[in-house]
Amino acid sequence: MRFKDVFSIIGPAMTGPSSSHTAGAVRLGRMAHHWVGSTPERCVMTLYGSFADTYKGHGTDLALLGGLLDYNTDDARIIDAEEQATRAGMTYEFVTSSLPALHPNTVRIDAWQAGRKSTLVGSSIGGGNIQVQQLSEFRVNLTGELPILTLLHSDKPGMLGAITTALGASGVNIAYMHVDRTGRDGEALSAIETDSIIPRPLLEYLQSLTYMYEVKVMDIRNTAK
Repeated sequence: MRFKDVFSIIGPAMTGPSSSHTAGAVRLGRMAHHWVGSTPERCVMTLYGSFADTYKGHGTDLALLGGLLDYNTDDARIIDAEEQATRAGMTYEFVTSSLPALHPNTVRIDAWQAGRKSTLVGSSIGGGNIQVQQLSEFRVNLTGELPILTLLHSDKPGMLGAITTALGASGVNIAYMHVDRTGRDGEALSAIETDSIIPRPLLEYLQSLTYMYEVKVMDIRNTAK
């Protein structure tokens, strides 16, 4: 877990009673929305620990749905997230699990869009802060405090060098970088947290690289909508 200053316990501006059970849940849902690339058609959310025990009473269910619709933590529409999700054409299910998790406030989000399944596992760690531990089959350690560039590519020599060189040439500074792979010469995921927004020409260049499969940006910082 990364160091937080004392002001982190104040929490963000939010709709809902709890920074851990609502604001953090909204941000986890938004991370899943950005990982899928849009509002999913179908979603199954498996809740662990205190999330499983109190998700209805604390509004965690509404918060997760609001995040999947890409709402900010302070969006008044979160209160009506069930109706909003139905209007958006999203079907959803909440499942509780008694299995142990990395943190008491943990959710696994399995989402489907156009026949493709995407998975996110993450925890709300207090004060509206989150920690994402898994994106599909890849291990990560992401907080959502900075823009995140995710690159799915083949595990070939020189790929990481080409990626980091391109970022440096575009003036994009890397704050944190996480790399995991399915196996040697298999698929790899590079998740890079940056100090600035990724310019579109850079995204297009990265997508054009040989052995690059998919490039996405996940940015859940509260923005005007």
